[in-house]
Amino acid sequence: MSSEDRRQKTEDGTAADAPGPSSVLSSLSSVGVRIDGVSKHYGDITAVDGVSLEVEAGSFVSLLGPSGCGKTTLLRLVGGFEQPDGGTIFIGGVDVTNKPPQARPTAMVFQSYALFPTMTVGKNVGYGLTVRGEKRAVVRDCVERALERVDLRGMADRPVGALSGGQQQRVALARALAVEPAVLLFDEPLSNLDLALREATRAELKTLQKELGTTSLYVTHDQSEALALSDRIAVMREGRIVEEGTPEQLYHEPESAYVARFLGGSNVIKNVVLAEQLTGTTPPAGKVLAVRPEDLEALGERVEGAALAQFLSRQFLGTHAEWAIEAEGVSLRLWAPPTREAPERLYVRAKRHRWVQAENTSAPS
Repeated sequence: MSSEDRRQKTEDGTAADAPGPSSVLSSLSSVGVRIDGVSKHYGDITAVDGVSLEVEAGSFVSLLGPSGCGKTTLLRLVGGFEQPDGGTIFIGGVDVTNKPPQARPTAMVFQSYALFPTMTVGKNVGYGLTVRGEKRAVVRDCVERALERVDLRGMADRPVGALSGGQQQRVALARALAVEPAVLLFDEPLSNLDLALREATRAELKTLQKELGTTSLYVTHDQSEALALSDRIAVMREGRIVEEGTPEQLYHEPESAYVARFLGGSNVIKNVVLAEQLTGTTPPAGKVLAVRPEDLEALGERVEGAALAQFLSRQFLGTHAEWAIEAEGVSLRLWAPPTREAPERLYVRAKRHRWVQAENTSAPS
Protein backbone atom coordinates (compact mmCIF):
# COMPACT_ATOMS: atom_id res chain seq x y z
CA MET A 1 0.00 0.00 0.00
CA SER A 2 1.49 3.33 -1.04
CA SER A 3 1.66 6.31 1.31
CA GLU A 4 -0.74 8.11 -1.00
CA ASP A 5 -3.26 5.27 -0.74
CA ARG A 6 -3.07 5.49 3.04
CA ARG A 7 -3.88 9.20 3.14
CA GLN A 8 -7.44 9.95 4.19
CA LYS A 9 -9.57 12.59 5.83
CA THR A 10 -9.80 13.37 9.50
CA GLU A 11 -12.91 14.77 11.20
CA ASP A 12 -11.89 18.33 10.37
CA GLY A 13 -11.39 17.46 6.69
CA THR A 14 -7.59 17.47 6.68
CA ALA A 15 -5.52 14.58 5.33
CA ALA A 16 -3.88 12.09 7.63
CA ASP A 17 -2.24 8.67 7.48
CA ALA A 18 -4.59 5.74 7.76
CA PRO A 19 -3.78 3.51 10.70
CA GLY A 20 -1.79 0.72 9.02
CA PRO A 21 -0.27 -2.38 10.60
CA SER A 22 2.90 -0.71 11.81
CA SER A 23 1.01 2.03 13.61
CA VAL A 24 -1.30 -0.53 15.18
CA LEU A 25 1.59 -2.53 16.56
CA SER A 26 3.60 0.41 17.78
CA SER A 27 0.93 2.08 19.91
CA LEU A 28 -0.94 0.83 22.96
CA SER A 29 -2.82 4.08 23.45
CA SER A 30 -6.57 4.03 23.04
CA VAL A 31 -8.47 6.23 20.65
CA GLY A 32 -12.10 7.23 20.44
CA VAL A 33 -14.65 6.06 17.90
CA ARG A 34 -17.24 8.30 16.27
CA ILE A 35 -20.14 6.85 14.28
CA ASP A 36 -21.92 9.58 12.34
CA GLY A 37 -25.29 8.86 10.68
CA VAL A 38 -24.35 5.33 9.58
CA SER A 39 -26.86 3.18 7.69
CA LYS A 40 -26.77 -0.32 6.22
CA HIS A 41 -29.39 -1.98 4.02
CA TYR A 42 -29.74 -5.54 2.77
CA GLY A 43 -32.23 -5.26 -0.05
CA ASP A 44 -35.48 -4.01 1.48
CA ILE A 45 -34.23 -4.64 5.04
CA THR A 46 -32.73 -1.75 6.98
CA ALA A 47 -30.26 -3.29 9.43
CA VAL A 48 -28.77 -0.01 10.69
CA ASP A 49 -30.78 3.19 10.35
CA GLY A 50 -28.82 6.45 10.61
CA VAL A 51 -26.98 5.58 13.83
CA SER A 52 -24.70 8.12 15.53
CA LEU A 53 -22.61 7.25 18.58
CA GLU A 54 -19.53 8.58 20.38
CA VAL A 55 -17.22 6.11 22.13
CA GLU A 56 -14.68 7.90 24.30
CA ALA A 57 -11.06 6.77 24.28
CA GLY A 58 -10.45 4.08 26.88
CA SER A 59 -14.13 3.47 27.60
CA PHE A 60 -16.18 0.28 27.46
CA VAL A 61 -19.45 0.75 25.54
CA SER A 62 -22.02 -1.99 24.98
CA LEU A 63 -24.50 -2.23 22.13
CA LEU A 64 -27.48 -3.93 23.79
CA GLY A 65 -30.61 -5.21 22.14
CA PRO A 66 -32.61 -8.24 21.02
CA SER A 67 -31.71 -10.42 18.07
CA GLY A 68 -32.14 -8.63 14.76
CA CYS A 69 -31.83 -5.10 16.17
CA GLY A 70 -28.69 -4.29 14.12
CA LYS A 71 -26.08 -4.37 16.87
CA THR A 72 -23.76 -6.94 15.27
CA THR A 73 -24.07 -5.26 11.88
CA LEU A 74 -23.05 -1.95 13.45
CA LEU A 75 -20.05 -3.62 15.10
CA ARG A 76 -18.99 -5.16 11.77
CA LEU A 77 -19.28 -1.75 10.13
CA VAL A 78 -16.87 -0.31 12.70
CA GLY A 79 -14.48 -3.21 12.11
CA GLY A 80 -14.60 -2.87 8.32
CA PHE A 81 -16.20 -6.27 7.72
CA GLU A 82 -19.20 -4.53 6.16
CA GLN A 83 -19.41 -1.29 4.17
CA PRO A 84 -22.09 1.29 5.11
CA ASP A 85 -24.59 2.63 2.60
CA GLY A 86 -24.41 6.03 4.26
CA GLY A 87 -22.65 7.91 7.05
CA THR A 88 -19.08 8.08 8.28
CA ILE A 89 -16.94 6.20 10.81
CA PHE A 90 -13.97 7.88 12.50
CA ILE A 91 -11.38 6.08 14.64
CA GLY A 92 -8.93 8.32 16.43
CA GLY A 93 -10.26 11.25 14.43
CA VAL A 94 -9.44 9.55 11.12
CA ASP A 95 -12.10 8.63 8.55
CA VAL A 96 -11.90 4.84 8.10
CA THR A 97 -15.31 4.38 6.48
CA ASN A 98 -13.97 2.81 3.29
CA LYS A 99 -10.90 1.09 4.76
CA PRO A 100 -10.64 -2.73 5.06
CA PRO A 101 -10.27 -4.41 8.47
CA GLN A 102 -6.48 -4.76 8.20
CA ALA A 103 -6.11 -1.01 7.69
CA ARG A 104 -7.96 -0.15 10.91
CA PRO A 105 -6.49 -0.12 14.45
CA THR A 106 -9.13 -2.62 15.57
CA ALA A 107 -9.34 -6.29 16.48
CA MET A 108 -12.46 -8.44 16.70
CA VAL A 109 -13.32 -11.19 19.19
CA PHE A 110 -15.97 -13.27 17.44
CA GLN A 111 -18.90 -15.10 19.01
CA SER A 112 -17.72 -18.42 17.55
CA TYR A 113 -14.07 -17.63 18.47
CA ALA A 114 -13.08 -18.36 14.81
CA LEU A 115 -10.00 -20.33 15.87
CA PHE A 116 -8.07 -22.58 13.48
CA PRO A 117 -8.54 -26.12 14.85
CA THR A 118 -5.37 -27.55 13.26
CA MET A 119 -3.12 -24.83 14.68
CA THR A 120 -1.53 -24.57 18.10
CA VAL A 121 -2.56 -21.91 20.58
CA GLY A 122 0.51 -19.84 19.69
CA LYS A 123 -0.10 -20.07 15.94
CA ASN A 124 -3.70 -18.95 16.44
CA VAL A 125 -2.71 -16.02 18.63
CA GLY A 126 0.04 -14.92 16.25
CA TYR A 127 -1.95 -15.39 13.06
CA GLY A 128 -2.77 -11.73 12.50
CA LEU A 129 0.82 -10.68 13.04
CA THR A 130 2.11 -13.37 10.68
CA VAL A 131 -0.31 -12.28 7.94
CA ARG A 132 0.96 -8.72 8.36
CA GLY A 133 4.48 -9.89 7.71
CA GLU A 134 5.94 -9.26 11.16
CA LYS A 135 9.27 -10.88 11.99
CA ARG A 136 9.24 -14.15 13.91
CA ALA A 137 10.82 -12.58 16.98
CA VAL A 138 8.14 -9.88 17.06
CA VAL A 139 5.38 -12.46 16.66
CA ARG A 140 6.85 -14.64 19.42
CA ASP A 141 7.14 -11.73 21.86
CA CYS A 142 3.63 -10.47 21.13
CA VAL A 143 2.15 -13.96 21.49
CA GLU A 144 3.86 -14.51 24.84
CA ARG A 145 2.69 -11.14 26.12
CA ALA A 146 -0.89 -11.72 24.93
CA LEU A 147 -1.09 -15.20 26.50
CA GLU A 148 0.23 -13.84 29.77
CA ARG A 149 -2.46 -11.17 29.80
CA VAL A 150 -5.22 -13.79 29.57
CA ASP A 151 -3.58 -16.15 32.07
CA LEU A 152 -2.55 -18.78 29.48
CA ARG A 153 1.19 -18.47 30.01
CA GLY A 154 3.16 -21.45 28.70
CA MET A 155 0.34 -22.85 26.55
CA ALA A 156 1.57 -21.66 23.13
CA ASP A 157 2.40 -25.19 21.92
CA ARG A 158 -0.90 -26.80 22.96
CA PRO A 159 -3.36 -27.90 20.25
CA VAL A 160 -6.26 -25.48 20.35
CA GLY A 161 -8.70 -28.39 20.05
CA ALA A 162 -7.54 -29.75 23.40
CA LEU A 163 -8.70 -26.66 25.28
CA SER A 164 -11.94 -26.11 27.18
CA GLY A 165 -14.52 -23.62 25.93
CA GLY A 166 -13.36 -21.04 28.43
CA GLN A 167 -9.74 -21.46 27.40
CA GLN A 168 -10.65 -21.17 23.72
CA GLN A 169 -12.45 -17.93 24.49
CA ARG A 170 -9.24 -16.65 26.11
CA VAL A 171 -7.21 -17.66 23.06
CA ALA A 172 -9.59 -15.64 20.87
CA LEU A 173 -9.12 -12.66 23.17
CA ALA A 174 -5.34 -13.14 23.19
CA ARG A 175 -5.31 -13.17 19.38
CA ALA A 176 -7.08 -9.82 19.38
CA LEU A 177 -4.70 -8.41 22.01
CA ALA A 178 -1.59 -9.67 20.17
CA VAL A 179 -1.90 -6.98 17.49
CA GLU A 180 -2.13 -4.37 20.26
CA PRO A 181 -5.23 -2.67 18.81
CA ALA A 182 -6.41 0.76 19.78
CA VAL A 183 -10.02 -0.49 19.70
CA LEU A 184 -11.33 -3.93 20.70
CA LEU A 185 -14.58 -5.17 19.15
CA PHE A 186 -16.53 -7.96 20.89
CA ASP A 187 -19.38 -9.88 19.23
CA GLU A 188 -21.15 -11.69 22.10
CA PRO A 189 -17.92 -13.51 23.08
CA LEU A 190 -19.34 -15.07 26.26
CA SER A 191 -22.59 -16.45 24.88
CA ASN A 192 -21.21 -19.98 24.32
CA LEU A 193 -20.04 -20.39 27.93
CA ASP A 194 -22.04 -21.88 30.80
CA LEU A 195 -23.38 -19.50 33.44
CA ALA A 196 -20.65 -19.91 36.07
CA LEU A 197 -17.83 -19.64 33.54
CA ARG A 198 -19.53 -16.74 31.80
CA GLU A 199 -19.74 -14.77 35.04
CA ALA A 200 -16.11 -15.53 35.97
CA THR A 201 -14.84 -14.63 32.49
CA ARG A 202 -16.92 -11.46 32.53
CA ALA A 203 -15.19 -10.29 35.71
CA GLU A 204 -11.76 -11.10 34.25
CA LEU A 205 -12.57 -9.28 31.03
CA LYS A 206 -13.61 -6.14 32.89
CA THR A 207 -10.42 -6.18 34.99
CA LEU A 208 -8.25 -6.68 31.91
CA GLN A 209 -9.94 -3.90 29.97
CA LYS A 210 -9.47 -1.46 32.84
CA GLU A 211 -5.80 -2.44 33.17
CA LEU A 212 -5.10 -1.99 29.45
CA GLY A 213 -7.36 1.02 28.99
CA THR A 214 -8.27 -0.17 25.50
CA THR A 215 -11.37 1.37 23.92
CA SER A 216 -13.95 -1.43 23.68
CA LEU A 217 -17.21 -1.79 21.79
CA TYR A 218 -19.18 -4.82 22.95
CA VAL A 219 -22.28 -6.45 21.47
CA THR A 220 -24.65 -8.40 23.71
CA HIS A 221 -28.31 -9.27 24.19
CA ASP A 222 -27.66 -10.06 27.88
CA GLN A 223 -28.80 -7.16 30.08
CA SER A 224 -26.84 -8.27 33.15
CA GLU A 225 -23.68 -8.58 31.06
CA ALA A 226 -24.09 -5.06 29.71
CA LEU A 227 -24.78 -3.64 33.18
CA ALA A 228 -21.75 -5.35 34.72
CA LEU A 229 -19.19 -4.53 32.03
CA SER A 230 -20.07 -1.16 30.59
CA ASP A 231 -19.16 2.44 31.19
CA ARG A 232 -22.03 3.32 28.87
CA ILE A 233 -24.77 1.32 27.13
CA ALA A 234 -26.48 2.07 23.82
CA VAL A 235 -29.83 0.25 23.65
CA MET A 236 -30.79 -0.65 20.08
CA ARG A 237 -34.11 -1.45 18.51
CA GLU A 238 -34.96 -1.95 14.83
CA GLY A 239 -31.65 -0.57 13.61
CA ARG A 240 -31.62 2.53 15.82
CA ILE A 241 -30.23 3.58 19.17
CA VAL A 242 -33.27 4.38 21.30
CA GLU A 243 -31.40 5.40 24.47
CA GLU A 244 -27.78 5.75 25.55
CA GLY A 245 -26.28 6.39 28.98
CA THR A 246 -24.51 4.87 31.96
CA PRO A 247 -25.81 1.56 33.32
CA GLU A 248 -27.12 3.37 36.41
CA GLN A 249 -28.93 5.99 34.33
CA LEU A 250 -30.62 3.50 32.04
CA TYR A 251 -31.59 1.15 34.86
CA HIS A 252 -32.92 3.71 37.34
CA GLU A 253 -33.94 6.55 35.00
CA PRO A 254 -35.07 5.11 31.65
CA GLU A 255 -36.84 7.55 29.36
CA SER A 256 -38.93 5.05 27.39
CA ALA A 257 -41.22 2.15 28.20
CA TYR A 258 -39.16 -0.04 25.86
CA VAL A 259 -35.90 0.49 27.76
CA ALA A 260 -37.62 0.23 31.16
CA ARG A 261 -39.02 -3.17 30.16
CA PHE A 262 -35.98 -4.47 28.25
CA LEU A 263 -33.31 -3.41 30.74
CA GLY A 264 -34.35 -4.80 34.10
CA GLY A 265 -37.83 -6.04 33.30
CA SER A 266 -39.94 -3.19 34.69
CA ASN A 267 -43.67 -3.57 35.04
CA VAL A 268 -44.98 -1.08 32.47
CA ILE A 269 -48.47 -0.05 33.58
CA LYS A 270 -50.78 1.59 31.03
CA ASN A 271 -53.90 1.14 33.16
CA VAL A 272 -54.72 4.64 34.42
CA VAL A 273 -56.72 3.45 37.44
CA LEU A 274 -53.89 1.26 38.72
CA ALA A 275 -51.27 3.92 37.98
CA GLU A 276 -53.26 6.47 40.00
CA GLN A 277 -53.69 4.03 42.91
CA LEU A 278 -49.95 3.35 43.07
CA THR A 279 -48.79 6.96 42.68
CA GLY A 280 -51.68 9.13 43.85
CA THR A 281 -51.36 11.22 40.69
CA THR A 282 -52.79 11.31 37.19
CA PRO A 283 -50.36 10.04 34.52
CA PRO A 284 -48.68 12.88 32.57
CA ALA A 285 -49.66 13.14 28.90
CA GLY A 286 -47.95 10.51 26.75
CA LYS A 287 -46.48 8.74 29.78
CA VAL A 288 -46.99 5.34 31.38
CA LEU A 289 -45.89 4.06 34.78
CA ALA A 290 -42.77 1.90 35.17
CA VAL A 291 -42.16 -0.01 38.41
CA ARG A 292 -39.35 -2.54 38.76
CA PRO A 293 -40.22 -5.92 40.37
CA GLU A 294 -37.92 -5.17 43.31
CA ASP A 295 -39.75 -1.86 43.88
CA LEU A 296 -43.18 -3.45 44.30
CA GLU A 297 -43.92 -4.17 47.95
CA ALA A 298 -46.34 -6.87 49.11
CA LEU A 299 -48.56 -5.94 52.05
CA GLY A 300 -51.13 -7.82 54.10
CA GLU A 301 -53.36 -4.80 54.69
CA ARG A 302 -54.48 -1.72 52.83
CA VAL A 303 -52.40 1.46 53.28
CA GLU A 304 -52.27 4.72 51.38
CA GLY A 305 -50.88 4.21 47.88
CA ALA A 306 -51.61 0.47 47.82
CA ALA A 307 -53.73 -1.48 45.35
CA LEU A 308 -55.63 -4.71 45.93
CA ALA A 309 -53.96 -7.60 44.09
CA GLN A 310 -54.43 -11.30 43.44
CA PHE A 311 -51.58 -13.77 43.95
CA LEU A 312 -51.18 -16.16 40.98
CA SER A 313 -47.91 -18.07 41.30
CA ARG A 314 -44.41 -18.06 42.75
CA GLN A 315 -40.96 -18.97 41.38
CA PHE A 316 -38.03 -19.57 43.71
CA LEU A 317 -34.92 -17.88 42.25
CA GLY A 318 -32.42 -18.32 45.07
CA THR A 319 -31.79 -14.79 46.30
CA HIS A 320 -35.48 -13.95 45.96
CA ALA A 321 -38.83 -15.31 44.86
CA GLU A 322 -40.70 -13.87 41.91
CA TRP A 323 -44.43 -13.61 42.37
CA ALA A 324 -46.86 -13.38 39.48
CA ILE A 325 -49.76 -11.20 40.61
CA GLU A 326 -52.64 -9.28 39.08
CA ALA A 327 -54.10 -5.89 39.99
CA GLU A 328 -56.92 -4.11 38.14
CA GLY A 329 -56.58 -6.76 35.42
CA VAL A 330 -52.88 -5.98 34.92
CA SER A 331 -50.29 -8.79 35.20
CA LEU A 332 -47.33 -7.77 37.38
CA ARG A 333 -44.04 -9.25 38.61
CA LEU A 334 -43.00 -8.73 42.23
CA TRP A 335 -39.80 -9.81 43.97
CA ALA A 336 -40.22 -10.98 47.54
CA PRO A 337 -37.87 -12.56 50.11
CA PRO A 338 -37.30 -16.20 49.08
CA THR A 339 -39.09 -17.75 52.05
CA ARG A 340 -42.04 -15.36 52.27
CA GLU A 341 -45.54 -16.66 51.71
CA ALA A 342 -48.23 -14.52 50.09
CA PRO A 343 -50.67 -12.99 52.60
CA GLU A 344 -54.28 -14.12 52.55
CA ARG A 345 -55.35 -10.68 51.38
CA LEU A 346 -52.70 -9.07 49.20
CA TYR A 347 -52.08 -5.40 48.54
CA VAL A 348 -49.13 -3.92 46.62
CA ARG A 349 -47.56 -0.51 46.59
CA ALA A 350 -44.68 1.05 44.65
CA LYS A 351 -41.70 2.05 46.79
CA ARG A 352 -40.24 3.78 43.71
CA HIS A 353 -41.64 4.47 40.29
CA ARG A 354 -40.91 6.39 37.11
CA TRP A 355 -43.07 7.91 34.41
CA VAL A 356 -41.72 6.88 31.00
CA GLN A 357 -42.60 7.64 27.43
CA ALA A 358 -45.29 5.34 26.07
CA GLU A 359 -44.01 3.17 23.24
CA ASN A 360 -46.47 4.49 20.67
CA THR A 361 -45.08 8.04 21.24
CA SER A 362 -41.42 7.03 21.50
CA ALA A 363 -39.06 8.78 19.12
CA PRO A 364 -35.71 7.00 18.71
CA SER A 365 -32.71 9.24 18.48
